[in-house]
Amino acid sequence: MSSILTVENLTKNYGNVLAVDDISFEIEKGLCFGLLGPNGAGKTTTIEMMEGILKPSSGRALFKGKPIGPHFHERVGIQFQNTALQDFITVEETLKLFSALYSTHRDPEEVIEICSLGDILKRDNRKLSGGQRQRLLLALALVNDPEMVFLDEPTTGLDPQARRNFWSLIEKIKKEGKTILLTTHYMEEAEVLCDEVAIMDHGHIIARDVPDNLLKEHFDGVIVQLPWREDQPLPESAKRVNDRIEIHSRDVDSTLHGLIHTGVHLNGLSIHSPDLEDLFLKLTGSSLRA
Repeated sequence: MSSILTVENLTKNYGNVLAVDDISFEIEKGLCFGLLGPNGAGKTTTIEMMEGILKPSSGRALFKGKPIGPHFHERVGIQFQNTALQDFITVEETLKLFSALYSTHRDPEEVIEICSLGDILKRDNRKLSGGQRQRLLLALALVNDPEMVFLDEPTTGLDPQARRNFWSLIEKIKKEGKTILLTTHYMEEAEVLCDEVAIMDHGHIIARDVPDNLLKEHFDGVIVQLPWREDQPLPESAKRVNDRIEIHSRDVDSTLHGLIHTGVHLNGLSIHSPDLEDLFLKLTGSSLRA
């Protein structure tokens, strides 16, 4: 599988602040690649340099082996975190407007079907719900039939049902063989959609691999959680995380027996396999939403 986008020694300075520090990686064609990181990690700056919006202090991004230029913006689609839509025109008129901006574009009926817009084509942009608006913005990112699509936190603010509906749309795009770069604050979203993830912190890529491989590399066993209580002892193997205590266990039966023997109350106990949120806490000391 060949790479479609390559980042080489990408660096960005804002005065004395080093936002992105000499990072390099490749995104393989046809994959959904997740770029994840807590706020302030340098993620947004990196994406904007990859999109050709922000000029790097040094380094470069290559699309299909060539420096980003006019050919790049014809062949990619971008769904930004925030996009202002033209008021007083309909969804259908908006699609026609954006299609006219490209020398080549996809059959509008296909875009309408993929993004499930058929029932709102005559609706004014001002009257769209959050989920409908995101579906339209995704359609606008697809009107030029791009080879690669940038999705920058596309489901932020959506209710759970609308978010899962949006996941189905992204799965449709993946099945067409398009490459997707996704940023998200939702761990379940990243685990469901991403074939590979890179985790950023303090301007560096600190981990990169298939999600399952990262979890196997950093965890062995399960996590036992209990509510924190000042009136009970804290086992030596436990650590306090906010209002809970966590214990990494390879043998749940032995762990529970030890807790009971120590006199720890088991009310509110939960057991779960480590996920990307747990990986974030381990690698960065903060949650993805921090």
